[in-house]
Parts: sequence; structure tokens; C-alpha cells
Amino acid sequence: MSASFLEIIELPNGDFTLQRIDEDGETLLTISFSKEAKDFLQENNVTVARAMINAGIQAVGVLSKDGAPAESEEIIKTIH
Repeated sequence: MSASFLEIIELPNGDFTLQRIDEDGETLLTISFSKEAKDFLQENNVTVARAMINAGIQAVGVLSKDGAPAESEEIIKTIH
């Protein structure tokens, strides 16, 4: 994934999506928490979703062909 600006959007059903801001807005991934997880996380679900996405981006860097960390990508949190 090339360096670009990304946004995390919370959907009305409580799911989170990751999208590029500067392109057609196609969803790159979706995170869904079960009711039990939402109850446990309470208002921290945004923080956990963001941490999960950042960990995924870092993992891609580690697993990349040359083993170099992925370029830093700025995540912009947008709640709808």
C-alpha cells in the first residue's frame, strides 16, 4: 500500500471502515465488534479499532519483500 492519507469511519451500525481520503473512497477493510466486545470496550472501541489498523499497517511493513518498515501513513479518525 503506498503512502496516502487514510480515514477511519464509524458506521451507524458500529462497524469501522478504513478508506483512502484522496481516492474513490473504496473500503480497504472493515472491523466489526461483537455485542459482547462492544459492551466490554464501551467507549474505547474507537481506540481499539485504530490500534488494530495501525498494527496491521506495521505488520505489512515487516512482512514486505525487503523487510523494511512500511512508509509511515497518517491515519485520520473521522466519526460519522
